[in-house]
Amino acid sequence: MTGFEPLIVFGIVLALVLNFLNGMADAAQGIATVVATRALSPFRAVLLTGFCNMIGPFLLTTAVAATIGTAIVNPGALTPQIIIVAMLASTALVFLATRVGLPLSSSHALIGGLIGAGIAASGIGAVIWPDAGVILDTFAWALAGAVVGAVVVGAIAAAFEGDIRLAALIGAICGGALAVPLLILLGVLKITGLLAVVLFIFISPVLGATVAFLFDVLVSHLFRNSRQDRMKRIFSPLQIVACCFQAAGHGANDGMHAVGVITALLVSAGILSTFAVPLWVLLCSVAAIGLGTCFGGWKIVDRMAKGITKIRPYQGFCAGTAGSMTLALVTTHGIPVSSNHVISGAIVGVGVTRGKNAVQWNVVREMMIAWVVTIPLAAVCAWAGYMLCMLAAPLIL
Repeated sequence: MTGFEPLIVFGIVLALVLNFLNGMADAAQGIATVVATRALSPFRAVLLTGFCNMIGPFLLTTAVAATIGTAIVNPGALTPQIIIVAMLASTALVFLATRVGLPLSSSHALIGGLIGAGIAASGIGAVIWPDAGVILDTFAWALAGAVVGAVVVGAIAAAFEGDIRLAALIGAICGGALAVPLLILLGVLKITGLLAVVLFIFISPVLGATVAFLFDVLVSHLFRNSRQDRMKRIFSPLQIVACCFQAAGHGANDGMHAVGVITALLVSAGILSTFAVPLWVLLCSVAAIGLGTCFGGWKIVDRMAKGITKIRPYQGFCAGTAGSMTLALVTTHGIPVSSNHVISGAIVGVGVTRGKNAVQWNVVREMMIAWVVTIPLAAVCAWAGYMLCMLAAPLIL
């Protein structure tokens, strides 16, 4: 341990900085809806969500930490150097994205960093690639879900004399995205590791949007004869509760990044014999993400709260509830997702209930591009960073 001690300490500090930046960048997803509807002031919102981020892992699970630390890169190939380079690359990307107001996924930046640094150090075999049979099964079930969704939603549109082609397209997207998590819940599909991460880049926002849309339609129907002021009195407190659960889900998912990498760092250095999360690691990590949330990423808050669509208190409640349900689902199955993806999808879902023109699709398009490129971009940066470190090491020594 003596030779590694300064490096391990540096890695632990770096992981906590990453969690702090995660809290700053993802403060938006926790408070965007309550700020947009003025259910809470921004100051109270960040304090409340910061606290809920801290208690999330204790309420739900730390399964995501195990995925980060053991299911992306072969644990036998992980070294402290790989982990630290991965964190440096992901931290730099998250910091730059926060500065420009772009909700980049710190989850995917870290995963991409681990992949890139792992490949640079030990070759492509260092990554735990998904089994081809599982990929084919997943694709087949998703295709079946898309067909069913297209037929059902298209038939509904035909019955109401709507746009059948558009309805069939939406039904196919939602059917394909919903089929996979449903089959995971039923135990038909066993999807873990990198495949789960990549799939849920696309599934999690669609899942959040679909649940929020359906919930919004239901609430709108039940309260169709209610005045707006009465609905505001009812749903503003409920929206705050939904925001708290959503922030707890964020803490149990995104907040486990530092937990996973610190524990993997301790295992790779021989300080721990097995991947078992120490309590002090969990406490330090949740404190870091809670503090980061309290500082807040205000450019991203403004972008998500006002840039995607205008929402009312009951819609904020629907979006927050849909987001928290989705996060709870994926977190209990140990799937690292971006909370920004989930809540962005939920906000789009409630916005679409007022028609497709109610959503600023150019903002959505920019965020989707960022989501797709995050993992490969982080992987390239980490690969280049590791190679530079290896070239510079002899000169420094």
